[in-house]
Amino acid sequence: MAKKKANLLEGAEKTEKGLKFKGIIIEPIVENCIGCERIVEFEGEKYCSSYPRPAIKWKNGACNFATHVKASIDKAGQVKLNPLKASKRAARGR
Repeated sequence: MAKKKANLLEGAEKTEKGLKFKGIIIEPIVENCIGCERIVEFEGEKYCSSYPRPAIKWKNGACNFATHVKASIDKAGQVKLNPLKASKRAARGR
């Protein structure tokens, strides 16, 4: 798998704004990304292989691509669910 990651950013070039790859500017990872399996290193800098602007993914909570973050748990010890998904599950159980 290491070979696949090494070739992932093949053809990318560094610019003043960040790493340019296939016309998209990719920004370096943020501190919250450390430990994720999706990190790719290119010329000494670390980038996310799934999302070009990792800081935005962490702005409103945990990144949904993060492989090192567990699901959030509420005060009662239950895993938080999307309310729409919860209502559909309840309807199926009738």
